[in-house]
Amino acid sequence: MLLETLRAHGALAVVRAPRIDDPASLCRALAAGGIPVVEFTFTTPGVEAVIAEAVAAAPDALVGAGTVTDVRTATAAIEAGARFLVTPGLSEGAAAVAREAGVPILLGALSPTEVMRAVELGAAAVKVFPASLVGPGYLKDLRGPFPDIPFVPSGGLDAGNAAEWMRAGALAVTAGSSVVSAADIAGARWTDVAERARAFTTAASA
Repeated sequence: MLLETLRAHGALAVVRAPRIDDPASLCRALAAGGIPVVEFTFTTPGVEAVIAEAVAAAPDALVGAGTVTDVRTATAAIEAGARFLVTPGLSEGAAAVAREAGVPILLGALSPTEVMRAVELGAAAVKVFPASLVGPGYLKDLRGPFPDIPFVPSGGLDAGNAAEWMRAGALAVTAGSSVVSAADIAGARWTDVAERARAFTTAASA
Protein backbone atom coordinates (compact mmCIF):
# COMPACT_ATOMS: atom_id res chain seq x y z
CA MET A 1 0.00 0.00 0.00
CA LEU A 2 2.87 2.40 0.73
CA LEU A 3 4.38 2.21 -2.74
CA GLU A 4 0.98 2.43 -4.39
CA THR A 5 0.11 5.55 -2.39
CA LEU A 6 3.49 7.15 -3.11
CA ARG A 7 3.11 6.38 -6.80
CA ALA A 8 -0.40 7.84 -6.86
CA HIS A 9 0.49 11.09 -5.07
CA GLY A 10 4.17 11.47 -5.89
CA ALA A 11 5.13 12.95 -2.54
CA LEU A 12 6.04 12.13 1.04
CA ALA A 13 6.00 14.78 3.78
CA VAL A 14 8.93 14.72 6.20
CA VAL A 15 8.08 16.55 9.41
CA ARG A 16 10.84 17.82 11.69
CA ALA A 17 9.93 20.02 14.63
CA PRO A 18 10.93 20.28 18.29
CA ARG A 19 7.29 19.91 19.29
CA ILE A 20 4.14 18.71 17.54
CA ASP A 21 1.01 19.27 19.61
CA ASP A 22 -1.63 18.50 16.99
CA PRO A 23 -0.31 15.87 14.59
CA ALA A 24 -3.79 14.89 13.43
CA SER A 25 -4.60 18.39 12.16
CA LEU A 26 -1.20 18.52 10.49
CA CYS A 27 -1.88 15.22 8.70
CA ARG A 28 -5.30 16.40 7.59
CA ALA A 29 -3.81 19.62 6.20
CA LEU A 30 -1.16 17.73 4.28
CA ALA A 31 -3.74 15.28 2.92
CA ALA A 32 -5.95 18.18 1.85
CA GLY A 33 -2.98 19.46 -0.14
CA GLY A 34 -2.43 16.09 -1.80
CA ILE A 35 0.21 14.55 0.47
CA PRO A 36 -1.38 11.79 2.59
CA VAL A 37 1.95 10.05 3.37
CA VAL A 38 3.56 11.63 6.45
CA GLU A 39 6.87 10.78 8.12
CA PHE A 40 7.39 11.96 11.71
CA THR A 41 11.07 11.76 12.65
CA PHE A 42 12.86 10.65 15.77
CA THR A 43 14.48 14.08 15.97
CA THR A 44 11.20 15.19 17.59
CA PRO A 45 11.24 14.40 21.32
CA GLY A 46 8.52 11.92 22.22
CA VAL A 47 7.73 11.20 18.59
CA GLU A 48 6.19 7.84 19.55
CA ALA A 49 3.23 9.67 21.11
CA VAL A 50 2.95 11.91 18.04
CA ILE A 51 2.81 8.89 15.75
CA ALA A 52 0.24 7.13 17.93
CA GLU A 53 -2.02 10.19 18.02
CA ALA A 54 -1.77 10.74 14.27
CA VAL A 55 -2.56 7.10 13.51
CA ALA A 56 -5.60 7.17 15.81
CA ALA A 57 -7.02 10.56 14.83
CA ALA A 58 -6.09 10.86 11.13
CA PRO A 59 -7.07 7.54 9.56
CA ASP A 60 -6.90 8.93 6.02
CA ALA A 61 -3.18 9.56 6.39
CA LEU A 62 -0.46 6.95 5.97
CA VAL A 63 1.73 7.70 9.00
CA GLY A 64 5.28 6.47 9.37
CA ALA A 65 8.49 7.10 11.30
CA GLY A 66 11.71 8.62 10.03
CA THR A 67 15.28 8.94 11.26
CA VAL A 68 15.00 5.32 12.32
CA THR A 69 18.59 4.26 12.97
CA ASP A 70 18.56 1.01 14.93
CA VAL A 71 16.55 -1.80 16.49
CA ARG A 72 15.34 0.38 19.36
CA THR A 73 13.85 3.15 17.23
CA ALA A 74 12.41 0.69 14.72
CA THR A 75 10.70 -1.27 17.47
CA ALA A 76 9.40 1.86 19.20
CA ALA A 77 7.99 3.21 15.94
CA ILE A 78 6.16 0.01 15.09
CA GLU A 79 4.78 -0.27 18.63
CA ALA A 80 3.45 3.29 18.27
CA GLY A 81 1.60 2.26 15.12
CA ALA A 82 3.93 3.48 12.36
CA ARG A 83 2.91 1.97 9.04
CA PHE A 84 6.32 2.40 7.45
CA LEU A 85 9.88 3.19 8.51
CA VAL A 86 12.51 5.44 6.92
CA THR A 87 16.23 5.39 7.70
CA PRO A 88 18.91 7.97 6.82
CA GLY A 89 21.36 5.18 5.96
CA LEU A 90 21.70 1.42 6.00
CA SER A 91 20.59 -0.18 9.27
CA GLU A 92 20.55 -3.95 9.27
CA GLY A 93 18.91 -3.96 12.69
CA ALA A 94 16.04 -1.70 11.66
CA ALA A 95 15.59 -3.68 8.45
CA ALA A 96 15.34 -6.92 10.42
CA VAL A 97 12.71 -5.46 12.74
CA ALA A 98 10.70 -4.21 9.78
CA ARG A 99 10.86 -7.57 7.99
CA GLU A 100 9.72 -9.45 11.09
CA ALA A 101 6.82 -7.06 11.64
CA GLY A 102 5.82 -6.96 7.98
CA VAL A 103 6.23 -3.19 7.87
CA PRO A 104 7.73 -1.62 4.74
CA ILE A 105 11.01 0.23 5.16
CA LEU A 106 12.72 2.85 3.02
CA LEU A 107 16.44 2.42 3.56
CA GLY A 108 18.74 5.36 2.98
CA ALA A 109 21.52 4.87 0.42
CA LEU A 110 23.68 6.92 -1.88
CA SER A 111 26.26 4.80 -3.68
CA PRO A 112 25.43 1.89 -6.01
CA THR A 113 26.90 -0.49 -3.44
CA GLU A 114 24.58 0.90 -0.75
CA VAL A 115 21.61 0.65 -3.11
CA MET A 116 22.32 -3.03 -3.70
CA ARG A 117 22.69 -3.66 0.02
CA ALA A 118 19.42 -1.86 0.75
CA VAL A 119 17.63 -4.17 -1.66
CA GLU A 120 19.29 -7.21 -0.10
CA LEU A 121 18.02 -6.07 3.30
CA GLY A 122 14.46 -5.92 2.01
CA ALA A 123 13.89 -2.23 1.34
CA ALA A 124 10.49 -1.51 -0.18
CA ALA A 125 12.13 1.54 -1.76
CA VAL A 126 15.51 3.22 -1.55
CA LYS A 127 15.76 6.70 -0.08
CA VAL A 128 18.46 8.62 -1.96
CA PHE A 129 20.02 10.79 0.74
CA PRO A 130 21.31 13.44 0.83
CA ALA A 131 19.78 14.17 -2.55
CA SER A 132 21.03 17.76 -2.56
CA LEU A 133 24.60 16.46 -2.67
CA VAL A 134 24.18 14.69 -6.02
CA GLY A 135 21.29 16.20 -7.98
CA PRO A 136 18.69 14.66 -10.31
CA GLY A 137 21.30 13.63 -12.88
CA TYR A 138 22.74 11.20 -10.36
CA LEU A 139 19.37 9.53 -9.90
CA LYS A 140 19.03 9.20 -13.66
CA ASP A 141 22.41 7.45 -13.69
CA LEU A 142 21.32 5.10 -10.88
CA ARG A 143 18.23 4.18 -12.83
CA GLY A 144 20.48 2.77 -15.57
CA PRO A 145 21.67 -0.31 -13.66
CA PHE A 146 18.67 -0.30 -11.31
CA PRO A 147 15.61 0.34 -13.51
CA ASP A 148 13.21 -1.60 -11.30
CA ILE A 149 14.16 -0.17 -7.91
CA PRO A 150 11.79 2.49 -6.53
CA PHE A 151 13.80 5.58 -5.53
CA VAL A 152 12.65 8.37 -3.21
CA PRO A 153 15.11 11.29 -3.09
CA SER A 154 15.25 13.23 0.16
CA GLY A 155 17.05 16.37 1.27
CA GLY A 156 16.92 19.79 -0.37
CA LEU A 157 13.83 19.22 -2.47
CA ASP A 158 11.22 21.93 -3.00
CA ALA A 159 8.61 23.06 -5.50
CA GLY A 160 11.37 24.47 -7.70
CA ASN A 161 13.19 21.20 -8.33
CA ALA A 162 10.69 18.43 -7.52
CA ALA A 163 9.63 17.94 -11.14
CA GLU A 164 13.23 17.50 -12.26
CA TRP A 165 13.66 14.66 -9.75
CA MET A 166 10.45 13.03 -10.93
CA ARG A 167 11.58 13.25 -14.55
CA ALA A 168 14.87 11.64 -13.50
CA GLY A 169 12.90 8.58 -12.39
CA ALA A 170 11.87 9.08 -8.76
CA LEU A 171 8.88 7.12 -7.49
CA ALA A 172 8.06 10.08 -5.26
CA VAL A 173 9.79 13.13 -3.82
CA THR A 174 10.03 14.32 -0.24
CA ALA A 175 8.48 17.56 0.95
CA GLY A 176 10.34 18.91 3.97
CA SER A 177 10.57 22.31 5.60
CA SER A 178 9.58 24.09 2.39
CA VAL A 179 6.09 22.66 2.94
CA VAL A 180 5.96 22.09 6.72
CA SER A 181 8.11 24.28 8.96
CA ALA A 182 8.44 24.20 12.72
CA ALA A 183 6.90 27.69 12.79
CA ASP A 184 3.84 26.45 10.87
CA ILE A 185 3.36 23.68 13.39
CA ALA A 186 3.84 25.95 16.40
CA GLY A 187 1.36 28.45 14.98
CA ALA A 188 -1.13 25.82 13.80
CA ARG A 189 -1.07 27.35 10.32
CA TRP A 190 -2.85 24.44 8.70
CA THR A 191 -4.27 26.40 5.77
CA ASP A 192 -0.78 27.54 4.81
CA VAL A 193 0.51 23.97 5.06
CA ALA A 194 -2.29 22.69 2.82
CA GLU A 195 -1.63 25.40 0.25
CA ARG A 196 2.11 24.73 0.14
CA ALA A 197 1.48 20.98 -0.08
CA ARG A 198 -0.81 21.58 -3.04
CA ALA A 199 1.78 23.82 -4.71
CA PHE A 200 4.47 21.20 -4.15
CA THR A 201 2.47 18.32 -5.60
CA THR A 202 1.34 20.43 -8.54
CA ALA A 203 4.92 21.42 -9.29
CA ALA A 204 6.20 17.86 -8.90
CA SER A 205 3.74 16.54 -11.45
CA ALA A 206 4.44 19.26 -14.01
